[in-house]
Amino acid sequence: MNDTPKLMTGGRLVVQALLEQGVDTVFCVPGESYLDVLDGLYAEQARVRVVTCRHEGAAAFMAEAHGKLTGRPGVCMVTRGPGATNASIGVHTAFQDSTPMILLVGQVGGDMVERDAFQEIDYRRMFGPFTKWVAQIDSADRVTEYMNRAFTVAMSGRPGPVVLALPEDMLTQSAFPAPPTGPVRVPRAWPAPAALQDMQAMLSRASRPLMVVGGSGWTAKGLEHLNRYAALNGLPVACSFRRQDLFDNRHAQYAGEVGIGINPELAQAVRDADLILAVGARLGEMATSGYTLLQSPVPRQNLVHVLNGAEELGRVYQPALAIQADLNAFAESAAALAPVDGGGWRGWLTSLRENYLRYTEPPAPRGRLDPAAVIVALRDRLDARAILTNGAGNYSAWAHRYYRHSHPNTQLAPTSGAMGYGVPAAIAAKLRHPDRQVVCLAGDGCFLMTSQELATVRQQRLAIVFIVFNNGMYGTIRMHQEMHYPGRPVATDLSNPDFVAYAQSFGMGAERVERDADFGPALTRALASGSAYLIELALDPELLTPRATLSGLRERARQATA
Repeated sequence: MNDTPKLMTGGRLVVQALLEQGVDTVFCVPGESYLDVLDGLYAEQARVRVVTCRHEGAAAFMAEAHGKLTGRPGVCMVTRGPGATNASIGVHTAFQDSTPMILLVGQVGGDMVERDAFQEIDYRRMFGPFTKWVAQIDSADRVTEYMNRAFTVAMSGRPGPVVLALPEDMLTQSAFPAPPTGPVRVPRAWPAPAALQDMQAMLSRASRPLMVVGGSGWTAKGLEHLNRYAALNGLPVACSFRRQDLFDNRHAQYAGEVGIGINPELAQAVRDADLILAVGARLGEMATSGYTLLQSPVPRQNLVHVLNGAEELGRVYQPALAIQADLNAFAESAAALAPVDGGGWRGWLTSLRENYLRYTEPPAPRGRLDPAAVIVALRDRLDARAILTNGAGNYSAWAHRYYRHSHPNTQLAPTSGAMGYGVPAAIAAKLRHPDRQVVCLAGDGCFLMTSQELATVRQQRLAIVFIVFNNGMYGTIRMHQEMHYPGRPVATDLSNPDFVAYAQSFGMGAERVERDADFGPALTRALASGSAYLIELALDPELLTPRATLSGLRERARQATA
């Protein structure tokens, strides 16, 4: 028997490296610049599912959502030039959301470099500002080295995206495969014992503490430990923007989301807190209401900041105590500490919880179809482990306010504020968890940015429920126009297709809902259909947010300038 390794092309070595890392799904739009990789995937169809998408931006969103759900890099493949620029939106989302992701981009051959060849781009300069690492594999015999490093970098410290360029001539070169490496394992940084004791000492002196949980890379066991630490110490817990599924919203210690449209009472509580324990939350613009809830550079509150990336600690806020550690390792260590008696702030905790419950119960319905009633119906009827996805737009404010997440990995939404995310994220979620309900929430503007992927839904036979909030405009921008330039809207009105007919053209069930009472039965039909289904909500443009109407904003703005 001859055990001598056989020569493999660079493209086959890329596929081999993906298999070594346990990759079982790749999202792509095929391109001629990486044909040898595609040929390698053809030979491994039994082990790797290739999801063909209709736009590179959607493919990148799918890979990013896959990374959120699994904790390991989602993989996206696109062609050079236009393919790479289209995919950049997903890379930017992965960077801002701290999601592990790898983008493989075809590239011109070495004999074409620096000639402004067809679709040539210098990816180091293009992607450098919003990736963790960008490189180009120029030699086939270094493919395994580069790929292993890409997975390591994407998952180390603060997770994020890595981009590797694959020159055409490298992909057809031959080299011997490297010895099997197995999946890379990223070391876990454990918190210093002295820092944990300092944290507990600060907590013992507090009277109004608040834990704010965020970040990525959490495991189920890590969140169990975090729950235990919060329970043992009687801490009120808030989740940062679009991380609401990190803590059970039904728990008596949950206080709400610190993000856009924050409960004014919770915002005041953040200001009034004498200790903020921020675990995983970077405390960016969204989580701090434009850097106003905490004063920069030194907050009035005592700030204990726990992050897995040293480069993030002290970026905006100088904490009283900085703890660099893997979030799951921190939670495990914290849960083992002698707890502090939380009796001194029991009234504070009760007040925060009551404020949350009051804020998340909708007022009397406004109009024939109130989005709040839609979200409450979802809250009451969906399985506890159902996955909700959404992109950007005012419609998401109703979901963030009124839906209650009780399990991890049930919320997929971009902290980057990228429109068009919901549809691709739903596809990635259903592919990963075919046994779970997946519901995509999208505004009419958000939906049409990636709705061509309904073709992917059909091709993959995915039973996803799409709910389109149709108010005929870019609602968020219109809201800001009415606040700052009342009565002078421009560029925000939308001319939409017949969404029901549009969905049906992809072989989906679909219907239009115009009244609150009709949504529940429509949802029941959608969930029971066993296939993809779209529900269009015919909304009154007057309803801009859970707290604002179009005419109300316009009138307040006019009075302010009178």
